[in-house]
Amino acid sequence: MNLITSVDNANVKRWCKLKSKKYRDKEGCFLIEGEHLVLEAIKQNVALEVILDSEEIFPIDITKYYVTKEIMRKITSLETPPAMLAVAKKIPEKPYGKKLLLIDSLQDPGNLGTIIRTSVAFNIDTIVLGENTVDLYNEKVLRATQGLIFHINIIKRDLNVFIDELKDNGYMVIGTNVNYGSDIQELNLHDKYAFIMGNEGNGVNKAILDKCNNYVYIPTSDACESLNVAVATGIILYELDKKGDINEK
Repeated sequence: MNLITSVDNANVKRWCKLKSKKYRDKEGCFLIEGEHLVLEAIKQNVALEVILDSEEIFPIDITKYYVTKEIMRKITSLETPPAMLAVAKKIPEKPYGKKLLLIDSLQDPGNLGTIIRTSVAFNIDTIVLGENTVDLYNEKVLRATQGLIFHINIIKRDLNVFIDELKDNGYMVIGTNVNYGSDIQELNLHDKYAFIMGNEGNGVNKAILDKCNNYVYIPTSDACESLNVAVATGIILYELDKKGDINEK
């Protein structure tokens, strides 16, 4: 076993740099933490190398580096260091399909990770991240996805331009609007659609919202002023998926 013991080792410095978005973008790689995520990355053929605690046994054929607990603590962003990490290449884009979720300026990594999991659960084809949205490969986003980041197509676009492209290609573009929208349950859904969710505090940018074909809202009690964006997304995607099932029958 080739054990790395120095925090000044070139590989250790390289792995630590992957905690920076700037370096992730430059290298086209990201760091994943914990056995579950590492195994998912290997299954999806995006894992490049695995970093293991010196006491860990890992009988999978992949480039492996063994490190001390001190080095593992230096690399990880977790309070309790995991037994394994991996470096993975960024997930390649695929054609975006018919059922899209557009994300405008979302900032909280936990919300984005939860929305990714929900999108997989309710059969969204592609998530489209606007330019001001939190980085997909932020370590908190990755943990919140629970590995489902590897099970959905996620792309990044300028939403102002992309929405025009979608409308030119027959997509229904839907936003939320309490004042002018209809109850989500009353929406007549097209087979090709894009739903837009926005920033935690400010919602969807007005210039983007103005491009929508339709507006909906989620009926709630008068005591509730607003819902968490990840919770609202879950409700909306459930309703859209249910309508899609009805339309296909």
